[in-house]
Amino acid sequence: MSFAVIVTFKIHSADMVAFMPLMVKQAKTSLELEPACHVFEIWQHTDDENTVKLYEVYDDADAFKTHLESAHFKEFDQIVAPMIAHKDVTLLNRKIELD
Repeated sequence: MSFAVIVTFKIHSADMVAFMPLMVKQAKTSLELEPACHVFEIWQHTDDENTVKLYEVYDDADAFKTHLESAHFKEFDQIVAPMIAHKDVTLLNRKIELD
């Protein structure tokens, strides 16, 4: 496991109720169908319930690319696109080991 992704979503207030079950389904599906996806956590901001962060860990950048090309991701992305006010993606490819 050497590739991490942090995604921050700002969701329109009116869409939060619909967004969260879709997000949970996407996380579960990714973990079930993608052997190179090891972690897919959903976090909600303490002070702003419309801000959602994902923490995902994959074997490598190619595994994340496979995730983005999967049918389940493409379907999810198309459905939730209008619900998202802002999206920021951070890619991390180096883990610092703590001796």
